[in-house]
Amino acid sequence: MAKIAKLEVIPVRAPGQAVDDLDGTVDTVIVRVTDENGVFGIGETDAPPEVVKAFLEMPSAHNWSRNPIDLLIGEDPLGIQGLWQKMYEGTFWPGRRGLGIHAISAIDIALYDLVGKQLGVPAYKLMGGARREKLTPYCTIYPGLAHGRSIRDLMAEIQRQFRTALDIGFRAVKMEVLFYDLVSDRELVDLIHEGRAMLGPDILMAVDFGYRWQNWYDAKWVLDRLGDCDIFFAEATLQHDDLAGHAKLAANSPIRIGGAEAAATRWEILEWLERGKVAVVQPNIARGGGLTEIKRIAELAELHGAQVVPHGWKTGITSAVGRHFQAACPAAPVFEYISPQVFDSVLRRELVSPEPKVVDGFMELPTSPGLGIELNEDLVARWRVDRR
Repeated sequence: MAKIAKLEVIPVRAPGQAVDDLDGTVDTVIVRVTDENGVFGIGETDAPPEVVKAFLEMPSAHNWSRNPIDLLIGEDPLGIQGLWQKMYEGTFWPGRRGLGIHAISAIDIALYDLVGKQLGVPAYKLMGGARREKLTPYCTIYPGLAHGRSIRDLMAEIQRQFRTALDIGFRAVKMEVLFYDLVSDRELVDLIHEGRAMLGPDILMAVDFGYRWQNWYDAKWVLDRLGDCDIFFAEATLQHDDLAGHAKLAANSPIRIGGAEAAATRWEILEWLERGKVAVVQPNIARGGGLTEIKRIAELAELHGAQVVPHGWKTGITSAVGRHFQAACPAAPVFEYISPQVFDSVLRRELVSPEPKVVDGFMELPTSPGLGIELNEDLVARWRVDRR
């Protein structure tokens, strides 16, 4: 195996993007790991690009505060799990959770892409092989924050995105209801019923509440009135770190409770499973530890009778990672997929290619080496923040 020769950190930001919304596709930080023969793999993380770049390029201070790039140069990339541990231990002091794990996640993903290309196999085969014959993505439906629009305007946009997703071939969606003070809880119940009526009874439907409630009783009041909507899971109901509230809601809700989209590593997910008692954990693969750690998380979830549905609102790199994750992990019934045909984002649409097709709700297993995607080098050259 050719050894690691170079690691590059590339912050990218699309120009002219609004900062007063909740669109994680407006920027990214790409990590490119290149071997001695010039073969490279790419990964990304959903964290401030300039901050991740600074972390990955910081000088070493001592054994617990090492430069992550220096730890990898000259190493055999095939030992991905060993390299993950080496980076985790070497950045223990400034890392361990949060930004340090976000940065390691991008490197870990890039290593799977690189090694897959070196061996000529898809990345999921490096995770133990396929555990299913086809993939099941769900399409996230997000109309954007209100910004002066009425609730009828937002529902009209949701309906348009519903129709587009179903026309493309999706048979599973997630309705984002980040309406906040624009509607009361009682009105929110009616709007979710309206969303279910738009979809019909045969489409899998999840709902993202955007951390609407401070108290689990209020969340329960709404969920109790949605029993006839056949909702697969309720995401972001309470404040993210309110594990006690999640546990009480999970014990009393007629709908699966999801959470942990901002959690990092299996250790934090364990807290969500044992203290939060959620039925669905949703860590972002590109923030929570990469493919190495999400496989451990999936195995942990199986032991606790839970499922893993990773957060995936980013570029096509993260979308590709989601495909390989679901291929290899049986505890993942669906995975989040941001369709560039449904939600307009130039980075999501143009950063990487090709875009897989959805047919009758399913995608085929990836067959190309590594992640199976190609980076748009011209776009990166135009929009990388550190060279403008």
